[in-house]
Amino acid sequence: MKALSRKTPALRALAMTAVAGLALAACATATPYQPAGFNGERGGYAEQRVENNRYRVSFAGNSVTSREQVEMSLLLRSAELTVESGYDWFATVNRATDRDTRYVTTPDPFYSRYNSFYGPYWGPSWRYYRGGFWSPWDSWSNDFDTRQIDRYEANAEIIMGRGPKPAGDPNAFDAREVIQNLSSRVTRPPLR
Repeated sequence: MKALSRKTPALRALAMTAVAGLALAACATATPYQPAGFNGERGGYAEQRVENNRYRVSFAGNSVTSREQVEMSLLLRSAELTVESGYDWFATVNRATDRDTRYVTTPDPFYSRYNSFYGPYWGPSWRYYRGGFWSPWDSWSNDFDTRQIDRYEANAEIIMGRGPKPAGDPNAFDAREVIQNLSSRVTRPPLR
């Protein structure tokens, strides 16, 4: 019975971590394909007209939106904007994808400040442990997890044209073909 009571805090911590992880996973979804700032979302697409047939287009994702999704959304918005403006093709003049990386450090959920043999400990106390002495401030007792969080933003300056796209230009896209191929592959906002 005593062995079970020693494992109880660890099992409780494991169960709480699993529940918290499932709750967080349910909330974490990729940035939907919609205008920036729509429904309070930080990310999304935006455009600015530079000339009659030239725009700056961007798409920003959140921390769970992949680079591929961000770049695909940028191309889709460029194609939709081209068709909405009465053009047939677009070419990217400048195109870039930026990655914003930050690191978040949190206490390890499996590290417990409660030792079932000694009870809770606070302050500078020393304990005899497996043949040696340790303190709550020993290097192994302060265990942390560090996560890397990446956010991607893609932007492009596009020029639009009518008729068939320029042959041999790898930066030119048929707008209707892009819409046909990519519109089903982007994350759409949930229906309300």
